[in-house]
Amino acid sequence: MPRIPSLLVGAATALLALSSVAQQALVIRPLAERKVTELPSGELFWRIENYPSKEAAQAAAGSWSLVAEAEGRVWLFTLGSAGGSSPGGTKVSEVGPISRVAAPQYLLRINEASGPPGSTTPVHSHPGSEAFYVLSGEQSIRGAHETLVVKAGAPAAGHGASMAMQVSSSGSADLQSLVMFVVDATQPFSSPASLP
Repeated sequence: MPRIPSLLVGAATALLALSSVAQQALVIRPLAERKVTELPSGELFWRIENYPSKEAAQAAAGSWSLVAEAEGRVWLFTLGSAGGSSPGGTKVSEVGPISRVAAPQYLLRINEASGPPGSTTPVHSHPGSEAFYVLSGEQSIRGAHETLVVKAGAPAAGHGASMAMQVSSSGSADLQSLVMFVVDATQPFSSPASLP
């Protein structure tokens, strides 16, 4: 008999530990942003490149580029057509096609998302598109109809404008992810939403 209560206590402790992990917030940190009045023509893709220095990346940046530092590396993110390259950079990945949004002004933004397994964002939406490149761990993006799972080293085009979503660190290792946005700059960047 003494074993049953100790088993119940152990199970309750494990559930509480899992519950506290699930309640942790995913840490979102803005890395770079720029407002523009127009977007490149044609299908849109985010090109992700590494540079040896911030100065070299800034010298290669164009009208739809953002320079950021994350995970000890210098990154150049460029919105444009598929298959492009920037001088002096090392291409890491390309993400797209990206959903377009019509707006009088656009905000291009790069965020870093990080957190231990089980950390999550509130359910929210953006007035435009977002795309992901996972550096380590695994990221899940739960939407109304499906959950998109993105593993380390992989890019993924996310939801379009005003789609409710919840982002989480879903792997067994800590998540480090780069998130690229093209949103309507005249609207709030993020709004509370709900999922069925």
